[in-house]
Amino acid sequence: MSKTSDQVRAQFQLGDNLRDQGLTSPSSILRFDNIIYGPNTTWQVLDVYRPRYMQGDSLPVIVSVHGGAWVYGDKERYQYYCMSLAQLGFVVVNFTYRLAPEFKFPASLEDCNLVFSWVLAHGAEYSMDLEQIFAVGDSAGGHLLGLFLGLCTDPKFRAKFPFAPPPGFIPRGVAMNCGYYQFTNGDVQTAALLADLLPKRGTEEELHQINVLAHINRWFPPTFIMTATGDFLQNQALMLAQVLVQHKVPFLFRFYGDADHCLGHVFHCNIRLPEAVNCNRDECDFFRSLMT
Repeated sequence: MSKTSDQVRAQFQLGDNLRDQGLTSPSSILRFDNIIYGPNTTWQVLDVYRPRYMQGDSLPVIVSVHGGAWVYGDKERYQYYCMSLAQLGFVVVNFTYRLAPEFKFPASLEDCNLVFSWVLAHGAEYSMDLEQIFAVGDSAGGHLLGLFLGLCTDPKFRAKFPFAPPPGFIPRGVAMNCGYYQFTNGDVQTAALLADLLPKRGTEEELHQINVLAHINRWFPPTFIMTATGDFLQNQALMLAQVLVQHKVPFLFRFYGDADHCLGHVFHCNIRLPEAVNCNRDECDFFRSLMT
């Protein structure tokens, strides 16, 4: 493992501990925890959250793909954020996936694919409306979600892997939050993280393969793009929007904060922030607008 990955894990853990200190599972949420979705019973584990007051109702689904620079994170770190989405009337799937450098790419993408396959196979057991499946991903999770959408919509990209989504499956809509979609030269920290993620440590061929923007086409689902005043990946959101325009994919672009209210990278995960509450409600409203 690189020194950079060690530092990221320590820094992110400290920040998440402070963010979530004192939070508890709300009584309004019904939880189904530690469900195994793959053969690795340590890493391939998910939770399902749904609003208790709507118990038994068939509800739309949100699958959350957590961030963490490809080397950090799990479902425990995202449980409070995901339960806040469930409180807005959705069944939310929150999962842990295999991280680098212990597991090289495409392990994380395979896990993402397994989760969506699990939802389609088992969602009815949790009263999920399988005609209304949405997804959110932030930072590295936005990148991973973007690659999964490439599997769903780009046959040439899909052919590069020994796994694939169920035939014809595409999420009805997605939210890409402060994500990383295309890698450029000059970012030393990202290069070190990608060296831990990729089997050949980031060759030109590998970087093209994991370039989300290269695999977007007109079948990419309607997208909510979010960034903020203090998000260091603002330019990535703009690049994603530009490519979606080129392929005539409908999207909604939202920029949160202003000159007097700086909001940081993935601020929406801090459910104590009023701006996070507003952002997450905006995304759920966007998903509802796509429901049939």
